[in-house]
Amino acid sequence: MAIIITAFERSPDGGKGLARDTRVRWALEEVGQPYEVRLVSFRAMKEPAHLGIHPFGQIPTYEEGDLALFETGAIVLHIAERHVGLLPDDANARARAITWMFAALNTVEPPILELVTAKFLEGDKPWSKKRLPLVQDRIRNRLGQLSARLGDADWLDGAFSAGDLMMVSVLLRLRSSGILDEFPKLAGYVARGEARPAYKRAFAAQLAINAGMS
Repeated sequence: MAIIITAFERSPDGGKGLARDTRVRWALEEVGQPYEVRLVSFRAMKEPAHLGIHPFGQIPTYEEGDLALFETGAIVLHIAERHVGLLPDDANARARAITWMFAALNTVEPPILELVTAKFLEGDKPWSKKRLPLVQDRIRNRLGQLSARLGDADWLDGAFSAGDLMMVSVLLRLRSSGILDEFPKLAGYVARGEARPAYKRAFAAQLAINAGMS
């Protein structure tokens, strides 16, 4: 059964790898599974056909036979559980890898997304300049904790796992802010993720779509 994922017809980031389908592409590349991509416009995302798969009208979605999934974390976890390469064999190490997936999405990403909101959606508000440093401080606090835990290790818990895939994907959102560079261990960690052949293939695939649209 073919795996079909959805992606933006034209990504808001112009193909820089920040759209969430990149995370799913990366996971599929890591486990060596071919996939097809169905491109959707912003209008199509709000139409019944897409809402039947993703009730919140977003991307990505994942379809394989009778199975249809939404939410990036759930999709990546499904891929990791079904195919070898993203979760350790040892039960305890497997549980820890999944814990890092949740930590990336629930603990580290929220303040980073708040920064995006503060800059681009609330930048014209009179209180924006006072709020922005507070948001940045919350991010620095989380990154300090994460950096301390990572230490000099290459990955968060032994070998590369789905936990690292998700954490690197989340941290990539900070590159343009300059905050990531304040934490050299994390900047190196992200660079190792980007250097993986599977990530390079996923990034190139998304970039090619947007380059073709320009």
